[in-house]
This record gives sequence, structure tokens and C-alpha cells, in this order.
Amino acid sequence: MRRYLRVVGLCLACGFCSLLYAFSQLAVSLEEGAAGGRRPQAAVVSWLADGGRGTGRGAGSAGPGQTGRYNLKPRPNEEMHLAVVACGERLEETVTMLKSALIFSIQPLHVHIFAEDQLHNSFKDRLDSWSFLQRFNYSLYPITFPSDSAMEWKKLFKPCASQRLFLPLILKEVDSLLYVDTDVLFLRPVDDIWSLLKKFNSTQIAAMAPEHEEPRIGWYNRFARHPYYGRTGVNSGVMLMNMTRMRRKYFKNDMTTARLQWGDILMPLLKKYKLNITWGDQDLLNIMFFHNPESLFVFPCQWNYRPDHCIYGSNCREAEEEGVFILHGNRGVYHDDKQPAFRAVYEALRNVSCVSASAVLLHGFRGWNGME
Repeated sequence: MRRYLRVVGLCLACGFCSLLYAFSQLAVSLEEGAAGGRRPQAAVVSWLADGGRGTGRGAGSAGPGQTGRYNLKPRPNEEMHLAVVACGERLEETVTMLKSALIFSIQPLHVHIFAEDQLHNSFKDRLDSWSFLQRFNYSLYPITFPSDSAMEWKKLFKPCASQRLFLPLILKEVDSLLYVDTDVLFLRPVDDIWSLLKKFNSTQIAAMAPEHEEPRIGWYNRFARHPYYGRTGVNSGVMLMNMTRMRRKYFKNDMTTARLQWGDILMPLLKKYKLNITWGDQDLLNIMFFHNPESLFVFPCQWNYRPDHCIYGSNCREAEEEGVFILHGNRGVYHDDKQPAFRAVYEALRNVSCVSASAVLLHGFRGWNGME
């Protein structure tokens, strides 16, 4: 019991300190905006056709074949790219995740949102109201699968979940990307995990955290009916990708002696293993990196901290020593009472009103830091 209370206390303390840091970064952003004048936030709506291979259609004042951009001037070497896939009742979770990312980010951030058509207007309304957070723009996309196999991909695991597999093929102009699930919360700047791209060696194309640190409670090593990476598999809820390398690489596989590129290997993998996989696209990624282990960079559990790390006692040593960097509230823990620490952090971020709190936070933190 004492161990459980200590873990809960650790989570709450990390969340509280992270929120304080977030508000200070928001204050700095607002102060810079006040000094330089308000700059419209960028909003781009991109529509894809023919399995993501068609041309995009811009929104707003953009003409055919253009993207509708406002005068945000991202610095190409510093802009980070974040992607999320939202379907069904995931709007509020996704907005809360984006809020945590935008409050914390230091460098410019471009958010790529893949969502069902009926959610687009809601996303646009919410994000357009954050125009004072100047260091971001966003693009909205429909859920898009290859036309000849769309139904098979839609039925895999959960609706829309396998969309992430096609991001390297759809976002052809994006070099690197951080994909996160909707139930993720950033407790540090996105810049920190983005910086891990510089630690990739010449063969690594993506980075993920282990599915489990403790094999005795691992799922893959006890139940999987297919190959998986390492001792306990990897979790794809937070996935950092060098997509240029992913598009160029030829992958070893157990279907043919010939190596296959990303766009050619996905459907054969699904056909071979669809009766043996439980977690859909995550299982396919595990199979792929089982055969190509040199291509994966594994980051510690604090970058993808889930209920599994504290539900049976604490088993994420890095989080105990350095804190939680990214909180992943899978198992629906943001919406029930099973993990009160997770829910408390989620509700704190969900309830932050960026517009109403901004002026108060700017004045308060400036005074607190002895600036006034």
C-alpha cells in the first residue's frame, strides 16, 4: 500500500511541476507575442485522394492545388511535426493532448490531424481560438486508406487506428514526425523528444518505448502468436519517425527473400498475420522490427508512461529517477477512478482555459520571477 501511495504521489508531483513549467512557457510566448504584434495562426485543410496519392486542395483563400497558409514564417530547420489520428468520441482527448503540446513547445510546431469528416469543423473551431499561441500551425486530413483494401484496414483493431501506418506515404513532404495517440499528454516540451532524432544511428528509422519493462506481466512474451521486437515488444502510442529513411528503406521479412519498401510490405504483412494479431497496427510494427531490429531506436519508459508502469507496483525506473516526460493514459484511465493520478493530470490540462488564463499567468509569473 505504501508503495502504491508513493507512486501516486510521484505522478501527482510530476504533473504539478510540469503544469507550472507549461504555464511559464505560455507566459513567455504571450510576452513575445505582445512585443511583436499578433500574428494569425495558420490553418490548412488538406484533402487526399486515391489512397493518399492525390493532390491536396487548399482551404480559405488558397487556389486549386495550393495550401492555405497565413503569415506564420516557420524556420525549416526548427519546425517540429506532430501527428494524431482521431475518430469517434476522441475530440476532447485530442484537444487536451494538443493543448499540452502547444503550451510546452519552444520551437515552431506543425500539427497534422487525421480525423473523421464530422470532426473537422469542431477541431477548426477549437484550434482557431488559440491563435495567440503563435508558434504553431495545423493541417486537417480525412481518414484515408488505399482504395483497394480500405475496408480491411478500417476493420483492423479499432476504427482509424491503422491510419498511422500510412503516414510516411501520405505526408510525403515531411522528413520527420512524432506520432502520438489521442490519450497522450506532454509533461515536457515536445522539443525534448524531438531531439532524440539526433541520437539515431545511420540504420535507425524510428523510435518507440518497450511495451513492458517487467516480463512477468508482459503481454507479448506471454500471449503473442506472432514475432515481436525484443523481450517484451514495443508500444506504438508514442512513435518518433525519420520518414525519409522509412520511405527509402528495403525491409527484411518472412514472406519473400526479396526486401520490400514500406508501401509494399504493409498489405502482405496484414494478409499473413491478420488471424494472429490482437493489437492491430502495433502488432504489425512489432513484426516488422523483429525482422529489422537494427532499424529501431528504443527510448526509456518515461517517454511513454502508462498505467502498466504502476498498476502492479512501480516498474519504470527512469520515471522514478527523473520523472514522467510523456503520460499515456490508455485503458481509459483519464475517465474512471482506477488511476487517480492520471485522471488528475488530464483534468488539470483539460480545464486550463488558454484564453482566460493567459493575461493572469503572464502577470503572475513575471511578478513571481522578480521581473516586476
